[in-house]
Amino acid sequence: MDSQFAPLAPKILAAIKQITNKPIRYIINTSFDADHTGGNAGLAQAGNQIGGQTTAAIVAQENVLKRMSAPTGQVSPTPDTLWPTETYITNQMQLFNGEGIQLIHEPAAHTDGDTIVHFHGSDVISSGDIFSTVTYPVIDRKNGGTFKGILASLNHIIELSIPKAKQEGGTYIIPGHGRICDQADVVSYRDMVTMIGHRIADLIADGKTLEEVKAANPTMDFDGRYGAPTSYWTKDMFIEAVYAELSPNKK
Repeated sequence: MDSQFAPLAPKILAAIKQITNKPIRYIINTSFDADHTGGNAGLAQAGNQIGGQTTAAIVAQENVLKRMSAPTGQVSPTPDTLWPTETYITNQMQLFNGEGIQLIHEPAAHTDGDTIVHFHGSDVISSGDIFSTVTYPVIDRKNGGTFKGILASLNHIIELSIPKAKQEGGTYIIPGHGRICDQADVVSYRDMVTMIGHRIADLIADGKTLEEVKAANPTMDFDGRYGAPTSYWTKDMFIEAVYAELSPNKK
């Protein structure tokens, strides 16, 4: 699941070897982001496929390949050694490795090529960057991401997961960044995103500009948990993305 940055590939391989000496058959990318695909080449070369292929298959939704490649004659944004070798275009694709593994395309969420991976036998869901425990939702509008799509995808993860007694435990949910979670954590995150969206929508309805919305600080009561800036996302970027989508003068 997601190969992270290229320099981390040896550490990932070492960790895998502590669990099993079996070859890597599939690498699944939940999006095209560099921290999800950068190690594709190194991990793929360390694996193989049933049938004689000497590298592991790299699987992703078709839009991931489109974002990483380029039309013939043009320079692609990423080397072809990192590209998916197998893509799917229907809503889901099933792989079997002793259990049912479901790849589900979540259109227009973090990007337009997000994949949720549901391991049915293990009762584990990998959400990719649709869900995080350390940041507000990363909405990559340039690459097809939307606020409404994030909400729809969070609701879908909640529908797919099953809690144990008192809403704790049950399905393990692996976020794109942060700690392992359960359904209750995703519900809390979904509720937070919903509340902030309503606040920004109300401010827009009152005629507030983007700068006035930022000054109103609609995320204030959640900033202690999600507001710390990272190298790739900030609170202001989240507000800007939601405002741009909900504004009647959206661009």
